[in-house]
Amino acid sequence: MKENQVSLTAIMTAYLRAYHATNDAPKIFDDFLAERLIPEERRALIEQGFSHALLMNDSERNAASSDQTTNALPHLLQAMGLPHVLSRSRYTEDTLEQAVKQGVEQYVILGAGMDTFAFRRPDLLSQIQVFEVDHPATQAFKRERLAELAWETPSNLYFVPVDFTKESLADALQGTSYDRQIKSFFSWLGVTMYLTRSEVFATLRSITKVAPVSSTVIFDYFVPEVTASPLKERQEALRKIGEPLQTTFDPSTLAFELESLGLRLHEDVSPSDIQERYFQSRTDGYCASKHVRFARAVVE
Repeated sequence: MKENQVSLTAIMTAYLRAYHATNDAPKIFDDFLAERLIPEERRALIEQGFSHALLMNDSERNAASSDQTTNALPHLLQAMGLPHVLSRSRYTEDTLEQAVKQGVEQYVILGAGMDTFAFRRPDLLSQIQVFEVDHPATQAFKRERLAELAWETPSNLYFVPVDFTKESLADALQGTSYDRQIKSFFSWLGVTMYLTRSEVFATLRSITKVAPVSSTVIFDYFVPEVTASPLKERQEALRKIGEPLQTTFDPSTLAFELESLGLRLHEDVSPSDIQERYFQSRTDGYCASKHVRFARAVVE
């Protein structure tokens, strides 16, 4: 990510969640607040890009009807990663609900972006402290937007600016009200693929230093085949905006790698599992990406 630049993927992720909440049924993940977090000019630019892509698609297919354009949109959103964004969020918050019932009192959102949890889930917020950890530029953008919307920041929501490429998560949390003795839940969505392997491991290792035994961390990751997949075009687009894909993990060795960091892999959700849980009966064409998995690990 470029220095002092808000994460463009964070804004796109919010747009995808907003689109789904407004247009799709049934809902996989209902982020009914996401649309309001995206400034109008940003939303207009994204939609202009979508319109251009759809026109290009129509030209290639030599199709001109509005019905065909509408039908092409789900395929474009699939390629943009909408199903991945929705399913990883649903999986994480479903798991968090169970964790809160089992005594988790702190929720740390790493790479929070335009996350709306603290404003959208008062039922869970009343039981936990929430820490949004993100790059300073992206977090500043979000806080400015919250001020523009005049949303009141909950008293138990804390913003923690950190650059994972330069700073330690443990050091960043040290100056906050985060309690190292309290069982915690960490979500780290849409981030590992943009960092180097050493940066990913450094952050996971930090979690084991600041969180007590039985604390949980969930992260999504790409498998090695992504470099030879149709996602290659998307990779080039991400490189151009300064957010290139850098790291993948091999599912066959992930448990061993996590164990070396002090984490036990509790669940590694495969594409077929994701498909069965969230997309099995859908008729809109959305499906799980065969290049994405969700890992749930526990501090030992």
